Amino acid sequence: MADTRTPEQRRRIMQAVQGKNTKPELTVRRFLHRMGYRYRLHRKDLPGTPDLVFPSQKKAIFVHGCFWHQHGCRYGQPPKSRRGYWIPKLKRNKQRDSEKLAELERAGWKAMVIWECEIRGDLEDTENRLLAFLNGASVDNADRHVERQEVE
Repeated sequence: MADTRTPEQRRRIMQAVQGKNTKPELTVRRFLHRMGYRYRLHRKDLPGTPDLVFPSQKKAIFVHGCFWHQHGCRYGQPPKSRRGYWIPKLKRNKQRDSEKLAELERAGWKAMVIWECEIRGDLEDTENRLLAFLNGASVDNADRHVERQEVE
């Protein structure tokens, strides 16, 4: 299937994609700040540049967009056009995420992943998971709310 946008339209759309300070990330940050937590943002010296870092606890939180990190939910579906370009790119993103989480763990850090669809959905459940993580409970980073679908 061919792209339905002109190259100029596609360029403008892609330029608007943010890597930091996204709406889901700001939602998580506001909640944690309101609960009294203080954190550092986007520490480049840590693997994967976590979105929120709690240095004294050696904990990090990633807020992932479902599309870019291929969650498998309805927001994380790969495009139907230019699959030869998108599929390898999105697979590499998933692979890199796994590698960076493993690097953080080897360095003695605990990490948590929050998905965009979790924030769009049951925010109370997500808030409880965040508090449990920061208060010392072990957190399962398995995909929440969906069965993982592999990109073909």
